[in-house]
Amino acid sequence: MPSALITGGTSGIGRATALVLHDLGHRVAVTGVNPASLARAREELPRGVTVIHADAGDVSAVDEIRGVVAERLGALDLLFLNAGTFQPALLPEVTEASFDRQVAVNLKGPYFTLQGLLPQIADGGSVVLTVGVGARRGSMGASVGAATRGALLAMVPSLALELAPRQITVNSVSPGPIDTPLFSKLGLPDDAREAMRERVPLGRFGSPRDVAETVAFLASDRARYITGQDITVAGGYGLGA
Repeated sequence: MPSALITGGTSGIGRATALVLHDLGHRVAVTGVNPASLARAREELPRGVTVIHADAGDVSAVDEIRGVVAERLGALDLLFLNAGTFQPALLPEVTEASFDRQVAVNLKGPYFTLQGLLPQIADGGSVVLTVGVGARRGSMGASVGAATRGALLAMVPSLALELAPRQITVNSVSPGPIDTPLFSKLGLPDDAREAMRERVPLGRFGSPRDVAETVAFLASDRARYITGQDITVAGGYGLGA
């Protein structure tokens, strides 16, 4: 039975991926830090999905994750580094604390989580990172978030080369406007949301499951010859702009 660990897996895209993989027969563990999301995940996710309290921005948490993985999952077939934070602010308003937190959660955390769990990833396994279309497209107030996610994107080809001898694939997914709790927290006014939706050629915001199905594909044998790539899941958002 294949196994998967999903960081930031108690809500949104991570939660949807946990459900998709569970339905496909994976043993799944998810991490999260928000008490409310952790509680809902423990109550609502299928039995057998392990929920781990771990701060994605705290490198010391990797030791606990490693222990739970060894006990509950054994070797990992998929490591989905999905946890992230976005604290939009214009340049004059960015604080050092906000900058450091976004770097910790979006860049440092995923890097050292991969480093710490690498011995537990099975040969022939898969690593997937969440990046996002904002890493390539400008957005007001998104300079720090885009920079930290963009750094992940820049690392993917090098990581793919490093792990290729073990037949471990490394790819990323870049969601566009996906209707997640994080997206809702941005507090966009209705007219701004509608303007964004109108820029999606497929005519709707994406669902977390749209991204989850892509991650499941990248973790499958059908994607064994795909590595070092980024897949945009955005309904064509921005095409023709």
